[in-house]
Amino acid sequence: MVENHPAVTMPTTSDKELLQAHAELWNLTFSYLKSMALECAINLGIPTAIHRCGGTASLPDLLATLPILERKKSYLPRLMRFLVASGIFTVDVPATGECANVGATSTYRLTPLSCLLVDGDDTDAHQRTSLSSFVLSQTNKYHVTAAMHFSEWFTSDEGSASAEMPYMMANGTNPWAIMARDPKLNQVFNAGMAADTQFAMNFIVSNCGEVFEGVTSIVDVAGGTGTAARAIAKAFPHIKCSVLDLPNVINSISSDGTVEYIVGDMMSSIPRTDAVFLKYVLHDWKDEDCVKILTQCKKAIPKPGGKVIIVDMVVGSPSKSMFEAQVLFDLLMMVMTSGKEREEHEWGKIFKDAGFSHYKTRPVMGCMAVTELYP
Repeated sequence: MVENHPAVTMPTTSDKELLQAHAELWNLTFSYLKSMALECAINLGIPTAIHRCGGTASLPDLLATLPILERKKSYLPRLMRFLVASGIFTVDVPATGECANVGATSTYRLTPLSCLLVDGDDTDAHQRTSLSSFVLSQTNKYHVTAAMHFSEWFTSDEGSASAEMPYMMANGTNPWAIMARDPKLNQVFNAGMAADTQFAMNFIVSNCGEVFEGVTSIVDVAGGTGTAARAIAKAFPHIKCSVLDLPNVINSISSDGTVEYIVGDMMSSIPRTDAVFLKYVLHDWKDEDCVKILTQCKKAIPKPGGKVIIVDMVVGSPSKSMFEAQVLFDLLMMVMTSGKEREEHEWGKIFKDAGFSHYKTRPVMGCMAVTELYP
């Protein structure tokens, strides 16, 4: 028997609203081109080229510098027009100043965003904050192909191992196995994570250094190549800094004596320490796995006096752009891992389930927050 439902009336929409909605639909539909154009700009070296021209560069300046085939140079103004419209660069145009008039007489300038993409040598201040490698680590073919499996993943058999996440559905295995067999991707990914970590640690040390007060030893759990631990050791020389990670990570690192590298599994045991540091770790894992990890953290620190320092997202920023970045990153977690980005009440439940008594959270760098967790 077919159940009758009352007719649904569409909301009244003006022609102006329809045209605006149409444009927004186009923007959403083709938004994948934004990340691809950004990747192209980085691979061509456009931000660095503008920087090396003194912060401003004309189209002839760029054409004389960038590795573009002669027969394809006529396409660069169109790419630059899009990058300007996207806010990656700004442009000074004679006369009208319209983006549509971008051409040979235009002068391109860096924006705060593209300043983050300038590479340099060891004496260049931009070297410490360049996030070009982070962008490239996230726009590789494996990530993009995985995202294309979203709808298929939602309707696939959840019991199948290949259906655990879109990434596995697309690539046949998890990201870590892919990187193990693709050394170039592994290098790009590690460089990207190190760059983003350095950027984050600059803010944390400068704006939230009090979280390290009273700490004499700290273990950076799943700390990779040790970028965060080295930043802590440099800012607070009295703190003994160690990195705990799996053998395939630790065994490939040449220690410089600044931090100690320890082979281990955070699910099984964490060395005794005043504080445990977890940066961008817990969002990779399901709630029950986070409880296991934090339970091991609790065993590793003294009570009272010990704490766990967590750098991760707390979804719910009042800023529209920051909130969009948070929920975009949550979609990335859905594609790549079994984890998620969490709201504060979700974090609170995990902390309670792991046996911690209290915590305090503060936003420290836009999308990210620092949480101090006490036994």
